[in-house]
Amino acid sequence: MLPTHVKSLRDALGNTLNGRSRFLWGARASVSLDDLLHGTSLGGRLAELSGRSVLVATRDQLSAALAMIELDGVARRLIICPSDLAASHLPSVIARGEVDAIVFDCEPPEQASFDIPLQVACTSAVRQADCIDIEHHPTEWVLLTSGTTGVPKMLVHNLAGLTAPIRSSTLQGEDIVWATFYDIRRYGGLQIFLRAVLGLGSFILSDAGETPGDYLLRLGARGVTHISGTPSHWRRALMSPSAHAIEPSYVRLSGEIADQGILDNLRSFYPRAGVGHAYASTEAGVGFDVNDGLEGFPDSMIGAVGDVEMKVEDGSLRIRSIRTAVRYLGEDGLVLADNDGFVDTGDIVELRGDRYYFLGRRSGVINVGGLKVHPEEVEAVINRHPAVRMSLVRSRKNPITGSLVVADVVLNAELDESATDFKGEILLICRESLAAYKIPATIRFVPALDVAAAGKLVRHHA
Repeated sequence: MLPTHVKSLRDALGNTLNGRSRFLWGARASVSLDDLLHGTSLGGRLAELSGRSVLVATRDQLSAALAMIELDGVARRLIICPSDLAASHLPSVIARGEVDAIVFDCEPPEQASFDIPLQVACTSAVRQADCIDIEHHPTEWVLLTSGTTGVPKMLVHNLAGLTAPIRSSTLQGEDIVWATFYDIRRYGGLQIFLRAVLGLGSFILSDAGETPGDYLLRLGARGVTHISGTPSHWRRALMSPSAHAIEPSYVRLSGEIADQGILDNLRSFYPRAGVGHAYASTEAGVGFDVNDGLEGFPDSMIGAVGDVEMKVEDGSLRIRSIRTAVRYLGEDGLVLADNDGFVDTGDIVELRGDRYYFLGRRSGVINVGGLKVHPEEVEAVINRHPAVRMSLVRSRKNPITGSLVVADVVLNAELDESATDFKGEILLICRESLAAYKIPATIRFVPALDVAAAGKLVRHHA
């Protein structure tokens, strides 16, 4: 968490360097953070951006990272545009964000350049800059939801809330090298980026143009020590021969339900690494970390007094903390939190013994003859089979029950689905753990599953 006397991310960076050599490594370029402290990636035009609502719309993550460090505490508002944002959504983002400046690296998006008075080019090459006294502005950080069902929502955060989950104990060690499969322009990736900038180490950015295998090779060459991603990111990574290129000391999962199968696989694959999973969302912020090697979380977390307060209401996890977003931007009538300040996450949990387990999203339920099935709950059971790398449970229309549960399954790369009756074994596990209406009517083996740019399985709801 930022010390109270620090006004901006760049101020915090100055307090952590102290002569240390630290870098941001991209796929095609790298930057010394010390150079950035005394230089600019914005062509010396920082003063022109003071007090403005700035859309950061770069293609390259490294350019976006440099712009965010420079602009925090200078711009009135930073709207972080993910590289996969549909062009058709840009006009809405610009209007709701009251954008009056855009920062880009290659060329401004055609829709974004229209009627935006100030356009500033950003590069990954930092040059020396004259020291200019620029008025400080508390900066709103605006992050976009994934927008898989339409125009993305825009969430306003502040730097204090974004950095509140970052404890000094997670930043120790000059040799830490952070990395993430996430794009840092999404909440999950931004959290890891901030951990790196506020810590004592360096950071390796992923690139949309490289395969997971190529990224893993680059991570190995740079000596990555701490790395995060969604469970889907990790399942795809473990299918690559390049997974052996890294020897991390800490592996972190977030963004999707971390079932016992992926936790066990990672612990087996990287026996020297601590494996933890975090609950976080763009709306609710970082809720908690779990580092005991088990899926779900202890029931003692519910109702506990602290920086984060949680409760379960109607089966849904609700969170109140300074880490949550401040409000929605440009969404009249859409309320983020209830009257008591709790954000309804929409994630359904179930208490079994002394532990809560995630069942899935309230919005993703499959209705089988009036009975509710959470796809993620079934996937967690399927993924227990040692031959399974990942799975996707979905609905199929049925004239009698309305819907049936079906599953697409990816096996470990070295296995041949015709060699053994894996379908029978998987169904046996399902029968032992699930009610009859939750058991897949059919199981289909597929070579791969679609993963969205945000790192989550692509789900098509019937």
